[in-house]
Amino acid sequence: MGQLVDGDDGIPVEEVGKWATGKHVSLCRYIDISRAVRGKWLGPGKGGATYIDLFCGPGRSRIRRTGEYVDGSCVAAWKESVRTNTPFTQVFIADADGQRRAYAAHRLKNLGAPVIEIDGDAVAAARRLSDRLSPQGLHFAFLDPYNLAAFDFSVVEQLSRFRYIDMLVHISKMDLQRNLGLNIRLQQSAFDKFAPGWRDVVDLHQNHAAIRRAVFDYWKSKITALGIYPSVDMELITGEQGQHLYWLTLAARHDLAHRFWKIASNKQVQGDLFD
Repeated sequence: MGQLVDGDDGIPVEEVGKWATGKHVSLCRYIDISRAVRGKWLGPGKGGATYIDLFCGPGRSRIRRTGEYVDGSCVAAWKESVRTNTPFTQVFIADADGQRRAYAAHRLKNLGAPVIEIDGDAVAAARRLSDRLSPQGLHFAFLDPYNLAAFDFSVVEQLSRFRYIDMLVHISKMDLQRNLGLNIRLQQSAFDKFAPGWRDVVDLHQNHAAIRRAVFDYWKSKITALGIYPSVDMELITGEQGQHLYWLTLAARHDLAHRFWKIASNKQVQGDLFD
C-alpha cells in the first residue's frame, strides 16, 4: 500500500507511481466497450449490473513524482459507467484497510454511486458477496491486489460461482520474478495462496524463468477448471524505468468478453465493436 497523504478534495489519498494510471485506462476502456451488453441488464425487472472492487484503496491517488491527483479504480469505474449512460446498479467495495475503504465509499457517495461496503479483506469480502449478488445479474470484478500474496485463489473461486461474471485481474510479474527463490525455499508462501498446489506439479529443478512460467500456467489451468477462461491477451504494465511490474488479463466465460478485452488492452486501437 502507498502512503496516505493529504488529498485535493479534503480526504486523504494514496501515493502511487505513475504506472498506476495505465491500468485504470484499460479498466475504463473495458467498461466503455462493454456498455451495450451492460445496458441489457439495466432497468425494471432485470438482474442489474454490478461493479466489484475488493482492493479498492481510498478511491483517489497522488502520483508520487508529479503531484498529479487521479481517481482510484472504483471511482474511475463508476464515472465511466455514468459517462456511457449505463451506470452500474450497485458498486461493491472492500479493502483490508477499513479506513481506506471508508474514504473510497465517501468519495463514491459524493458522486451519487449506489456503493455498498463489504467488511474484511478480499477473501472475507468474497465470501460475504456470495449472499449479496443476484444470480441473474451481470457482474464485473476488478481484482487489483497490492502484491501476489494478497491474491488468494479462493477469491476467484468464490466469484466464479456466478454465471455472468467477468474478472479483470492484476498479476504481479515483479513478485513472480523477485520472490521466486524465497517461495521455492519455503521462506515465503505467496505462491501457495496465488496457486495452491503448485509445488505438486511444477518441476523445481528447472531454471527460474521456466519455473515462473510453469507457476503461471498452473494458475491459468486452475482458473480454467472453474469454468472461466483466462484471456490470451495480456497487457504488460511497466514502471517509469521500463521495468516489468504486472500483467492485466481478463477471466471470463463468454467469448464476447474476451473480444472486448482484446480491444481494451490494445491502446493503439480506438473505438469499439459497436461503432
